[in-house]
Amino acid sequence: MEDIPKIGITGMPKVGKTQTLVKVMEFLQDSGYKVEGMVTEPLLEKEKRVGFYIRDWQTGEKEVFAHVDFDSKDKVGDYGVDLSILEKIGVPAIEKAIADDDVDVIIIDEIGKMEMLSERFCEVVIEALDSDKPIMITLHKKSRTPLLQDVRRRDDIRILEVTPVNKNLLPYKLEKIMKEKLPPLF
Repeated sequence: MEDIPKIGITGMPKVGKTQTLVKVMEFLQDSGYKVEGMVTEPLLEKEKRVGFYIRDWQTGEKEVFAHVDFDSKDKVGDYGVDLSILEKIGVPAIEKAIADDDVDVIIIDEIGKMEMLSERFCEVVIEALDSDKPIMITLHKKSRTPLLQDVRRRDDIRILEVTPVNKNLLPYKLEKIMKEKLPPLF
């Protein structure tokens, strides 16, 4: 199991965790690897972040998952959160990645405060981490929830931090780490 690459990307909000992950995924796909999972993308209005989409990486299906205008019992900061969207798009995307033998790398962006409001999401994250597949995840930097604490304590995950200084080089370093451990393509 120790040869299976499991990478966590952390960093402060807006530093570029998702952009780093997407660059690595694109590098891997360009090399012929199949990547599947979910990505959280910002929703901008007039260059201001007002919410987030959840997107299935393979199908491209996406919907608004959190928004400043959502009236929801589930709130994180200024955002109302619609957990049904996460459980309709994100959770199934991760489940497909785990189950599909053709998928080479599972991606989960992000294990953050909003996503962890969903018990189903937390369960599928653990299932993905316990699988025998390579995985890349992004992690909320400061949150101390039980799931994030458990992820950080795992011996099989290498966690790297994106900073303003390294954000342009880190994708290349991560690509190299992944390709060294991934099985060769035929």
